[in-house]
Amino acid sequence: MVLGGLCGWIAWAGALAGAEVTTLPLGAQAPDFDLPGVDGRRWALKDFAGARILVVVFTCNHCPTAQYYEPRLKQIVEDYRPKGVALVAISPNVPEAVRLDELGWSDMGDSFEEMKLRARERQFNFPYLYAGDAEEVSRAYGPVATPHVFVFDQQRRLRYVGGVDDSERVERVQRHWLREALDALLEGRDPEVKQTKVVGCSIKWSDKIPQNRAFLAKLAQEPVGLELVDEAGMRALRRNEGSGKFRLVAFWATWCAPCVAEFGEFVTTWRMYRHRDFELVTVSLNRPDERDRVLEFLKRQQASCRNLLFGSAQREALIDAFDPTWQGVVPYTVLIDPEGRVIWRETGSVDFLALRRVIVRAMNERKPW
Repeated sequence: MVLGGLCGWIAWAGALAGAEVTTLPLGAQAPDFDLPGVDGRRWALKDFAGARILVVVFTCNHCPTAQYYEPRLKQIVEDYRPKGVALVAISPNVPEAVRLDELGWSDMGDSFEEMKLRARERQFNFPYLYAGDAEEVSRAYGPVATPHVFVFDQQRRLRYVGGVDDSERVERVQRHWLREALDALLEGRDPEVKQTKVVGCSIKWSDKIPQNRAFLAKLAQEPVGLELVDEAGMRALRRNEGSGKFRLVAFWATWCAPCVAEFGEFVTTWRMYRHRDFELVTVSLNRPDERDRVLEFLKRQQASCRNLLFGSAQREALIDAFDPTWQGVVPYTVLIDPEGRVIWRETGSVDFLALRRVIVRAMNERKPW
């Protein structure tokens, strides 16, 4: 039964992959939907029957443009809900189609569970629905990027489609297209601007899954190395001079069960942010004569970042060279900014969502996309 279901999904996805996506034309009726929400219930088009105007926004977690618009969408809900306007957000992305490097401006991906986390963190005041397993719904509307707005009147005819406004940077906005459309419709007028182009991240349809798999296969072929490090090297590692990057240093050992259990998350984090001003350096506290064992583990983990191994069995001097206050307990993780300041450290297992939030926030404050 499971195999049959999988084969059916593959056939369905393949059929959709070959279908051209066309944005719903003005005047068209709103396509029906029945989708799970992050609030634990299912939402259908009929659930908004009482609204004078319905705004359907296709958005997602990972897209930086979509993230810029989250506060504006919340404010629109606050301003227009008393006037009879309902807003529902739908994530159209298939999580398996999102490449890790596309998460470079996000702390999480687009899975349904991650959507729940995002909605709770950002305190969304609107329904947030998952369409990644119901791609036919998204294709019926035809969004081309996130966020993409569809505004329907009381008869659920499409009256405006396009962007929220004309700039993802709120300080540069000159035209508030969504607000203008809502105001016009509430006054019984046609919107002056009925359709605009949309700037944002492309929709991650199921036909992008093979591209993602090929990307992961390419990453798996990257060489994995291991260098011995001495006291001078440890001091240089800590100073982080001249790299121009945020440096995440993860101390670990093959004999440390928590280190081994969480190591893959460090590799994932490296793959998410490596195309930005970020680097991962792992440092093994194993002894030099255990080099082969350490390297074998690193290769299994596909750790193509910079990897170091204590170059002496006398660990104390190496530990002190990096951080005299550190007792040598592993796991031990430190995030250093380009000026050599420690901005985050953790002794013990890492909360990777919390860490990624620190990394993204720090990088964005220095150099937004």
